[in-house]
Amino acid sequence: RPLRPGLSFWFLVASITMVNIPKTRKTFCPSKTCGKHTEHKVTQYKAGKARLFAQGKRRYDMKQAGFGGQIKPVFHKKAKTTKKIVIRLECSQCKKKHQQSLKRSKHIELGAEKKAKKKATAAY
Repeated sequence: RPLRPGLSFWFLVASITMVNIPKTRKTFCPSKTCGKHTEHKVTQYKAGKARLFAQGKRRYDMKQAGFGGQIKPVFHKKAKTTKKIVIRLECSQCKKKHQQSLKRSKHIELGAEKKAKKKATAAY
């Protein structure tokens, strides 16, 4: 069943291109020292550099070495055009960091000014 008459779910997902998030947010801190709602600094999560000596990478490289070609499947059928946004929250009191995933979007903007709604002017 469509969410709005005439619009499908995929059209609505594709229309979410930019998400504006404030740089600070008052939210619950799960650490044992706080355990209450405090001000948090918001940043976007970014995956770190993959380690060459992690067990999975060593196992893959050993299996891949020598003759025999590609041993694991390589994924080609990419269907998603967006990624789920993950934000990193740092408590201003105890400096504990935790993460929170948000909805799907193509881009994220931190601390940008909100767009003002256009007011309809009455013509007399």
